[in-house]
Amino acid sequence: MPKGKNRIFLTFDDGPIPEITPDVLKILSHYKVKATFFCVGDNIRKYPQILQQIIENGHSIGCHSFNHLNGWKTPKEEYIENVNKCEEYLNTNLFRPPYGKATPAQINLLKEKYFTVLWSVLSGDFDTKITGEQCLQNVIQNTFDGSIVVFHDSIKAKERLIYALPMFIEHFLAKGFSFESINHEELMEIKQRKT
Repeated sequence: MPKGKNRIFLTFDDGPIPEITPDVLKILSHYKVKATFFCVGDNIRKYPQILQQIIENGHSIGCHSFNHLNGWKTPKEEYIENVNKCEEYLNTNLFRPPYGKATPAQINLLKEKYFTVLWSVLSGDFDTKITGEQCLQNVIQNTFDGSIVVFHDSIKAKERLIYALPMFIEHFLAKGFSFESINHEELMEIKQRKT
């Protein structure tokens, strides 16, 4: 994302789930920061009330496929169908491929409907071999103005996420940064400037 405004774009993948997403929303609300949640369609189907909480709290939402499919291991038509299935539960034009893996052909077919949003900082909160402190240091050392940072609102990531997220936010708020959600209008402006 464009630099020069001291902004960080905090994102969360794999939710929403009752075991962690409400805790994330409480942390974000406490610090009055906004984020973008890339949601798995099947989780939305199971927990629509949590998606509603995300929206009511003013955060952006994006599609993370219906079944968290790896695009490199899924035939093109099946992958597109799985991503589009989210439309039954989610109205968004933001998309993040699970694992960051989608083929050029898949992305090409999706670009008519979606902006594909990857990341510049991977927190590593999903890695059970690292500590919460290592996760925190990773995001602090690698985040700069305009960074898109990804955490995961998943059971696997919960311990490291709950440890690192508040201190990460506090660290950058103290340095004068703001946390914003990714929005369609700004992406359209960026796209138009590039063409």
